[in-house]
Amino acid sequence: MSKAVYPRESVYNLIPKEEVHLQKKQRYVSKFRPTVVLEKKSTKDAMRTMGPAKVEVPTPEKYLKKHSKELKLPEQAQKVVLNSYTMRKSAVPARTDNPPMGFQTQRDFIKTATAVPMKPKPTSVDTRKGHKQLLENSGLVPKYIKKKHYGEVPEYLQQRNEEEQRAQEEYDMFVEEQREQGAMKHLSDEERHIVLEGLKKNWDELHHDYQGLSLVTDNLSKKARRDSLGMAMRQLENDIKLIERFKTIYIPSY
Repeated sequence: MSKAVYPRESVYNLIPKEEVHLQKKQRYVSKFRPTVVLEKKSTKDAMRTMGPAKVEVPTPEKYLKKHSKELKLPEQAQKVVLNSYTMRKSAVPARTDNPPMGFQTQRDFIKTATAVPMKPKPTSVDTRKGHKQLLENSGLVPKYIKKKHYGEVPEYLQQRNEEEQRAQEEYDMFVEEQREQGAMKHLSDEERHIVLEGLKKNWDELHHDYQGLSLVTDNLSKKARRDSLGMAMRQLENDIKLIERFKTIYIPSY
């Protein structure tokens, strides 16, 4: 007896879906179709059985001769090939003839004779099939630790640290001015701990409400409620991370 197979149960199957009816596009038909069909018929039907209607008939003097279809070299090329074997070479110089003099060269024969052969670059073979690469680029030679500026802080990092230090100094000066005016006060460790616990408690309450939301958000009010709770939880998470990161905190005194 065969068992019926049903899909897995899911809450999303309860959402009503709109039926989408796809409409096929009209087939493309070229406006030149009838003319093409007529041209094809006119060219094919004329030579359907016996070939073209009018063909040039060769004259009796131009009958097929023997070796007429073979390829032949041009006459000039044939002459050159034939003459290359029969050309007479230049005579051998006699013993009493003086050799030609006055030729000069820029080549340094002493330097060529005393030159030291170039040493091959050191390589390393890293596979059993013989694959090799330069030893300098293989990572087996301490190349970078011998540089001049090895271990020093790069310029862009120094510049960034200076900007951060300058910004911190400006912030400290601003806080000091506000403290002197009585506009800001320092948050003690106990107060900081109480604020942190209150933020975590608020986050737990929001998280409890978020877990109690319905799985199906089928109207705008449910979606807005879910989005507002998510934004409030993210804001509380950022505040908690900020308070845990910094030990010294100043707040406005009202």
